[in-house]
Amino acid sequence: MEFNDLKIFQTVAKHESISKAALELSYVQSNVTARIKLLEKELQTPLFYRHKRGMILNTEGKRLLEHSREILSKVEEMKRTFQDKSTPSGVLEIGIVETVIALPDILSAYNSKYPDVELSLKAGVTDRLLQEVIDMKLDGAFVTGPIRHPLIEQVEVIQEKLVLVTKGSAFSVEDITTKPLLLYNKGCGYRGRLESWMKVEGIIPKQIMEFGTFGTIIGSVAAGIGITILPESSVTDLAANGTVVCHRIPEPYREVTTIFIRRKDSILTNTLQCFIDEIIARTRHANMRHSEIIPMSSTDG
Repeated sequence: MEFNDLKIFQTVAKHESISKAALELSYVQSNVTARIKLLEKELQTPLFYRHKRGMILNTEGKRLLEHSREILSKVEEMKRTFQDKSTPSGVLEIGIVETVIALPDILSAYNSKYPDVELSLKAGVTDRLLQEVIDMKLDGAFVTGPIRHPLIEQVEVIQEKLVLVTKGSAFSVEDITTKPLLLYNKGCGYRGRLESWMKVEGIIPKQIMEFGTFGTIIGSVAAGIGITILPESSVTDLAANGTVVCHRIPEPYREVTTIFIRRKDSILTNTLQCFIDEIIARTRHANMRHSEIIPMSSTDG
């Protein structure tokens, strides 16, 4: 059994389709089919239920999926361990939620210090990025916290306030029942806060429209299509020039914390440790600037 066969198997399981898996892997379909059949022959059991529209995992296939994830994650960990050097280098794969205001400063500072590191960024929602960190597909990720998981350790990056964002200044809670909500896909931490609030208040939204990018969401809000929820910092400039308007939501749903997560039992390479050190340094610097501003504003009052 080859490691690559397990990667092929995982891709077929994800897409439930030989043709879609072949497209993602840049293989011919016959090769993917042959590798799956060889895997089933080696294990002496079928792994999929096959039907006209594709194939889905059977019980044995689900068992293999769990084993394959563990095996391949250990292989990747082993590679990173042997590739690690005293000077950070190589590829660092980081997941991000799109509205992390502190991210550009962190990336810029890290890039300046360690030019031999190639930063690979993958945008997504919190739940998906969490799973990819657990599966060791990502070295770490910036997500909405806190995260309570036995395999995860976290570093706080920034605390922010969530706001409802609309086109016009006139707004009431009832508008949620008459206008579409424009939200990130399921698994987004901001969306989770809004849904918790609506559930407590008994608010039933008129419609939820799902989007994958910040630009599409905020552009649609600015066009008057609907309402969204975002960190206030991500729309400060747009609110200042009147493109959108921000509206408060009640506690405890308003406060949101962005954290950086990694799998705690994975090898902490020097490349990743330096990245975490940069996060901590930038966070400490931001907190010091904030503490210096507060006394000045209080004396003015």
